[in-house]
Amino acid sequence: MYAVVEIAGQQFKVSKSDKVQVPRLPIEEGKKVTFEKVLLVSDDKQTKIGAPYVAGSQVEARVLAHDKADKVMVFKKKRRKGYKVLKGHRQAFTEVEITSVG
Repeated sequence: MYAVVEIAGQQFKVSKSDKVQVPRLPIEEGKKVTFEKVLLVSDDKQTKIGAPYVAGSQVEARVLAHDKADKVMVFKKKRRKGYKVLKGHRQAFTEVEITSVG
């Protein structure tokens, strides 16, 4: 059984016991969180597609950790002008483990 769920404006395909990195959530580590914006739920027999969301279904997860992704370096240069800029960025994310789908 799997579901497509919307978390912080992004869509994720999840199933039970998956570990997913989602955009940073304002929830403490170890707490449970419920995602109610379920776009699709599917099992072996049938698939339910929401319009826009599937009524009465939700995905429950447990927050494992808050962390930052690897650094992405951004380099800008304009030739013959002496302009060079090097910047780095680390995106914050939350790692969650899916405990139930349905």
